[in-house]
Amino acid sequence: MTATPDLAHPDVMRRAWRNVAVLLLAQALLGAQMSMIFIVGGLAGQMLSPNPCIATLPLSMMVLGSALSARPLSGFMRRHGRRAGFLLACGAAALGAAIAAYALATGYFWLFTASALLTGVYMAAQGFFRFAATDCAPPEFQSKAISWVLAGGLAAAFTGPALVRMTADLTAIPFLATYGAIIGLNLLGPVLFAFLDIPTTPRAVGRHAEGRSVAELIRVPQIAVAMICGMVSYALMNLVMTSAPLAVVGCGFATTDAANIVSGHVLAMFAPSFFTGNLIARFGATRIVMVGLAILAGAGAVALSGVELPHFYLAMILLGLGWNFGYIGATAMLTRAHRPEERERVQGLNDAVVFFGVFLASLSSGGLMNCMGGSAQAGWSAVNLAMLPFLVLAGGALLWLMLRPRDLAR
Repeated sequence: MTATPDLAHPDVMRRAWRNVAVLLLAQALLGAQMSMIFIVGGLAGQMLSPNPCIATLPLSMMVLGSALSARPLSGFMRRHGRRAGFLLACGAAALGAAIAAYALATGYFWLFTASALLTGVYMAAQGFFRFAATDCAPPEFQSKAISWVLAGGLAAAFTGPALVRMTADLTAIPFLATYGAIIGLNLLGPVLFAFLDIPTTPRAVGRHAEGRSVAELIRVPQIAVAMICGMVSYALMNLVMTSAPLAVVGCGFATTDAANIVSGHVLAMFAPSFFTGNLIARFGATRIVMVGLAILAGAGAVALSGVELPHFYLAMILLGLGWNFGYIGATAMLTRAHRPEERERVQGLNDAVVFFGVFLASLSSGGLMNCMGGSAQAGWSAVNLAMLPFLVLAGGALLWLMLRPRDLAR
């Protein structure tokens, strides 16, 4: 005899909250390395690069590493569990940071660039934190669990820059101690993930043991639309965020102004996570994603309306808020669109698509900003105009899904 849901629910919720707490801490502590790398990666690349045009290539390679490793890492976690997958990623990130430190010490740009691919393995694993939070959570708690875990990024957004300020000039070679600190952060992984309580997914038996194939899954409307909206939300945020500091300084403002604008953007990315899950539970994931896409469009409109500091601040705050609603909402849509035995396959495919889109955005951002029109204003306009076709794609796909009969939506 199985327990009734109301008797089992307290134990289920205790496990769910425990996992959320562990993953939130992991996002806050281990996740600090991502902001650290985004701050120093381009600067270190500029210091080592034989050509300033490719100074940010290591950052693009990190995102490419995420896209390439997402599906294999998801399959590894299906076989060996979430804890094993997260520990593997921490090991890869620590090794990548060690190689990066050696490349800095020896002045070897291409080795430094290659090391970023290993860091990308951790970036992919951090993307799975939000999915792992739903593994043992009841359906009504899943969107809130995703939201709480991503809220840990708010702490990482402040911890990472603080660590960079403490370590950047500690050694004769700039940033060498920063990469040493990144190694130290990854050594916290075994301590944190020892408390994670997510059992390995049992192998199903029978005709549908492995679930649907990738070709079948991408034909499921809710899965396809969730992937499109998640990719567009993340890629457009990356496209504009990467160019924003260049635009701010290029329009005659100080570097400190650029830093303050980016800080406001990061705050807008993560602070709403404390209530985004509640909004999804009340209004539904598709409506929240649609609102997120509309806010992203508003960010582009504000950016195109002027290049004074208030325009930059408002545009970047809207960009962060739009990313939060679009990305968390798309994740919530995805978690409800597949069978349990298809979980890792769908999640790996989704994040491979998302990070490949982010990789293309990171490569395009510098070219649009620096090579379109000959001025910072023209480049900034080109970056924001580039958002339009992708917003139309995602908005059209979402509207099509919302208008489908309910019994055909999945």
